[in-house]
Amino acid sequence: MDLRLGRAALLVGLVALLPAPALAQKVWRHGIIEAKSDAGFFYMASKRDFAQRLGLKLEFVQLKTDSTELKAAIAGELDSYEGGPGGAIVADSRGADVKVIGCNWLVVPHGLFVRDAIKTVADLKGKSIAVSQPGSFPELVARSVLEKAAIPVGDVKFASMGSDTDRYKALAAGVVDGAIVSNEYTPIAAKSGVHELVPGSEAVPNFVRVCLHATGKVLKQRPDDAAKFLAAEMEALRYALAHRDETIRLTQELTGQKPDDPRAAFVYDWAMKAGAIGADLPIPMEKLEVVQKAALAVGSMTKPVDLATVVDPGIRAKALSLLAGQ
Repeated sequence: MDLRLGRAALLVGLVALLPAPALAQKVWRHGIIEAKSDAGFFYMASKRDFAQRLGLKLEFVQLKTDSTELKAAIAGELDSYEGGPGGAIVADSRGADVKVIGCNWLVVPHGLFVRDAIKTVADLKGKSIAVSQPGSFPELVARSVLEKAAIPVGDVKFASMGSDTDRYKALAAGVVDGAIVSNEYTPIAAKSGVHELVPGSEAVPNFVRVCLHATGKVLKQRPDDAAKFLAAEMEALRYALAHRDETIRLTQELTGQKPDDPRAAFVYDWAMKAGAIGADLPIPMEKLEVVQKAALAVGSMTKPVDLATVVDPGIRAKALSLLAGQ
């Protein structure tokens, strides 16, 4: 009897010595757009132990569009998601409570790609351009391109298609004449009879591409976990910026690209040159204002919202404090 009690006491003592994350980790469900050639940056937090060290278990949920992610977050099926901030701004103008808590991709990598027979934007009159859902980021880019070229939107047809991959395949197959897609296709476009006509960074130079979002409800209920999530994301982005080869390999692993596929390396090097990655997850209010003005211009919202109510910088501040204390 005494021996059994001694063993039990020893077991209790050993369990007490285990680090808290090993005993129980809270789960954080994060929505993310399906992996493509920038996946090494976006998925790094889920592939290393940055969050685990903080006592948080990350579950990344792949979805086709950020519009779907937004709906899932509002429904309580996700704790956070990443995508264009325009959806959150529009949703808040309609009474939702979705917050931008940091932005990780600050420069637009998308552009207007067209069939080789198309030489100018004017050549697209009467033809079709693949975008995503009405009011989505790809449509905003397309409208901006047309506006700068003084081409009325009514002179072209917008074809609603889900992901970059869907739009590029439609363009390569000749189903559409133009498409708003990521510049990851630049290295392989010529093989499909396609080229980039207008870079997105030229059409919408002051847009921010990807931000992290969570509902006000989640942030009130789980502020510490939200800060840990952001801290893990910051560490992951810093790591990715410092480890080119590993980040490219992760992209290829996630997308199924072969080692000789040039897209992952192209996107990584372009992002570095363009300063596209916001490793400390800034909240660029001036760029969010540009996004809101674009949403107003296309009729996605009828009146502007106070952007100070759309952001929550406090979670980011907590995350930076966590990292500073490590």
